[in-house]
Amino acid sequence: MKSGKVFLGLLAGLAAGALLGVLFAPDKGTVTRKKITKKGEKYVDGLTEKFNEFMDDVTEKFDQVKEDVSEFAENTKAKYEEIKKEVKPSK
Repeated sequence: MKSGKVFLGLLAGLAAGALLGVLFAPDKGTVTRKKITKKGEKYVDGLTEKFNEFMDDVTEKFDQVKEDVSEFAENTKAKYEEIKKEVKPSK
């Protein structure tokens, strides 16, 4: 959940910065809105990039776990078959 907290903190900082920017803006409203829009687009691009990196990491780890589980299952099946051959049923 560490990434979730970072994401929420980033969003809160973005909102606070935008609010303070509007309150203390020395420019006209239209100019200020354009500046906010440009900054917002930069933040969205940055967040999108970070999110994509996060998803790539999660996907990579998931694939590794899936591979490990498949390998474990194959090894377990092979050991089962080996033991099955060694143990002869008594009649």
